[in-house]
Amino acid sequence: MERIYLDHAATSPTHPMVVERMVPMMTESFGNPSSIHFFGRQSRRAIDEAREMVAQSIGAKPTEIIFTSGGTEADNLALIGAALANRHKGRHIITTAIEHHAVLHACHYLEKEGFDVTYLPVDGQGKIALEALQRALRDDTIVVSVMFGNNETGVLQPIQEIGKLLKDHPAYFHTDAVQAYGLVPIDVNELGIDLLSVSAHKINGPKGVGFLYAREHVRLMPRAFGGEQERKRRAGTENVAGIVGLAKAVEIALETMSTKQSEYRALKEKMVAIFKQSGIRYAINGDQDACLPHILNVAFPGTNVESLLVNLDLAGIAASSGSACTAGSIDPSHVLVAMFGQNSDRIRSSVRFSFGLGNTEEQIEKAAYETVNIVKRLTNE
Repeated sequence: MERIYLDHAATSPTHPMVVERMVPMMTESFGNPSSIHFFGRQSRRAIDEAREMVAQSIGAKPTEIIFTSGGTEADNLALIGAALANRHKGRHIITTAIEHHAVLHACHYLEKEGFDVTYLPVDGQGKIALEALQRALRDDTIVVSVMFGNNETGVLQPIQEIGKLLKDHPAYFHTDAVQAYGLVPIDVNELGIDLLSVSAHKINGPKGVGFLYAREHVRLMPRAFGGEQERKRRAGTENVAGIVGLAKAVEIALETMSTKQSEYRALKEKMVAIFKQSGIRYAINGDQDACLPHILNVAFPGTNVESLLVNLDLAGIAASSGSACTAGSIDPSHVLVAMFGQNSDRIRSSVRFSFGLGNTEEQIEKAAYETVNIVKRLTNE
């Protein structure tokens, strides 16, 4: 049985060129970057080159890049690090109800530490209202965190407009760009972003590495203590092989961005067209005019998400009910609840398909027809 992987928003396969680039950093150039001898200097040079590549990808300076263990650490350092370092200026934070749990749980922690957090609602299309953000802003607001593109629905938030809104406000603007980075162009200066989180394994890089962009003026309190790595912002011996792999994945992502955008949109349109032709009932969740090209979140009325996913897996198709970080949880998607309400049927019948490296049109056709058959069987149509 051919197995079809349609869960690239959870994690993506490591690109062969990334693996090829990483292996020598584990077998030959394995020195500690903090060592002053030849082996250490080799590793330090590799990190410096990677930092340059990553910085250029978003229009930043190399000194503004902090390598982390992934998106979660980057989000935690951005939110908690900025809040604790700037609490003398205020204790108010603004975020949204649809953030990844790496942001939401960081905010819950800060609430326990005496901070006041405003969670902006979203409409039925999954977008916040700029007017609501403007009303929520206060003189003591120190951080505004709004994700670039949602990991469950793919919906893009009005990042550029938010950046303009915050231009004359002292609050830092953080965005979790884990899903969007590598698929949409990002320039932190044009968008007015002060803090930005990225994870390598979403862009065909290795797991366990990512980065946080922090603009020069941003004050952060470290979350790890030890050596003076990453300009004293993130202690610990650097994951040299992972960082080098991240840089190679970034290079490939930039070179293939426009091609991937068109390919993934075509795959999404092909799947939806088959759903439509089959006559089954379905509804796409989220604004499709402002959406990442590789994510399709669909509700199939009259079905149960657990039954859908089990049957898809038995048919060799890997899909998801949303964030991989909540897999196995009996709680409904907080994103869909925010969009449609706790009692909506959509939160119990929605599946996320996400496309990426290795997917073909033939695979998508097969997956779509299998899905149609499963939906018909489950709904007795």
